[in-house]
Amino acid sequence: MNALSEQWRGNTFLHPVLDYLLIGSAWSIAATLFLFLRPDFFGSIDTLTLVTLVLLINASHFAASTVRLYSNPAYYINHPFVTLGLPLAILAVLVLCLLAPQGLGRHLQALYLTWSPYHYAAQTFGLTLMYCHRSKLKISSADRQMIYWICLLPFIRSFLGAQNSGLGWFVSREQLAQIPYMFSLLDIVTTSLMWLTFILPIVLILRFRVLHRSGFPLIGLCMMIANGVWWIFLDFIDAFVIATIAHSLQYMAIVLISHSSDRVRQEGNSHGPLYHAGVFYLKCLVLGYALFYCWPYAMVMLGAGLAESMLLVIATINIHHFIVDRYIWRAPKPAGKPAAAASNLAKVSA
Repeated sequence: MNALSEQWRGNTFLHPVLDYLLIGSAWSIAATLFLFLRPDFFGSIDTLTLVTLVLLINASHFAASTVRLYSNPAYYINHPFVTLGLPLAILAVLVLCLLAPQGLGRHLQALYLTWSPYHYAAQTFGLTLMYCHRSKLKISSADRQMIYWICLLPFIRSFLGAQNSGLGWFVSREQLAQIPYMFSLLDIVTTSLMWLTFILPIVLILRFRVLHRSGFPLIGLCMMIANGVWWIFLDFIDAFVIATIAHSLQYMAIVLISHSSDRVRQEGNSHGPLYHAGVFYLKCLVLGYALFYCWPYAMVMLGAGLAESMLLVIATINIHHFIVDRYIWRAPKPAGKPAAAASNLAKVSA
């Protein structure tokens, strides 16, 4: 009975309340419900508060993948292109896009906007598998595929419904309008995907209870619902405030846990996990400030426009983050046993 209860709750890292709030993003679901009562609330946030939140949470989250990449010598050995060649390639792409913002720059922006919901879906998938593994829940290949496609539903809906990214990147609305019944078909498909996003996670839980006689970590359900809420019910401003912060908090929580676990296990370590987590976060904070608040102005000094620099630097940072994430959770650790978070995270990646 205790084992079953642990499976339902999920074997948490910090405390069930903290894990559900930060990694499960339960707070973002509550915040979205609050917006139905106060729809203008987040739009009234002053610029200074918003900029501070972006620096402390969002910018630091993007920097975290880079800090983690260069914190482990194993990455230099196993992925030399990612550590040495990728930054130069990304910089070259940025320069080319700044030289042709209406051509190449527009496509870079569309790539970033198309990739983002997939990145969110992949993080939800990876974190869900991690809690399943920590809760000693056996996952078959069919179970894994079902979890993957459920997590992917918000991305598919976003891809089909976006105007300047996803399907809209390749086929304009004007071109779609020339195909009879296409808009009606798309509306039916996207509406169906919306309902499936929230129904299938319940079906998944029932599947484990009926077929496997086991509980499914409800924190996984919480993450699936949260990701669906972000991409379906939030407009641009609310999504920027809630979804990006919630996603970043998820990432920062797990990367801090993983990094501090690695450092504590290293031979000769004399500090506790809070020390290592604090040092790591401060590095992320400094790098995040340099990336988001200094790099665009460096491009302006070289002759680029401020608006183009801001938009394309953000797109570049996102794409670099998506690519790096595919490697930092898979490389072997240089010493000691792999940290539980890193070894089980599976595909918290692009």
